[in-house]
Amino acid sequence: MQALTEDQIRDSFVNTTRGEAERLPMPGLHEVLWDEREYLGWHDAKAPQRAYLTVWQGDRPVSLVLRAAERRIRSGISAMCSLCHMPQPGAQVTLFSAPRIGEAGRKGDTVGTYICADLGCSAIIRIAPPAAPMQLPPEEIVQRRIAGLRERLDGFAQTVMAG
Repeated sequence: MQALTEDQIRDSFVNTTRGEAERLPMPGLHEVLWDEREYLGWHDAKAPQRAYLTVWQGDRPVSLVLRAAERRIRSGISAMCSLCHMPQPGAQVTLFSAPRIGEAGRKGDTVGTYICADLGCSAIIRIAPPAAPMQLPPEEIVQRRIAGLRERLDGFAQTVMAG
């Protein structure tokens, strides 16, 4: 992911008002390892159900306001993140919804998908599996995961922006 400033992120929100975007909490950008991310995701410390996601769409960043479902998948059940496609315990995957842009979003139309609760997909996909016979090399597996995550992020953002 390309490095971004706080102003670039605020200007890139598509599913909230400009005033709301100006008041949103920002993550500590000085701590971000940009080369190891396909997106920037963070939670609102004051409103735990709110989260934010910034992705690149072509040559521009696009940021989305998300809301986590209040009910979690019960423990003891496996779940899979729709973005990174990594299976995890159910409590580590949450349904997030994003208001669509424009009039549809103002009327309450949203797009939902299951995402890693900590928004840590970029880290989890980089955990290489051990080498094994009759399997792709671990580095190639990680590169395929990265490509898949980017593709699914793009699709999610496009669906939100379809209004």
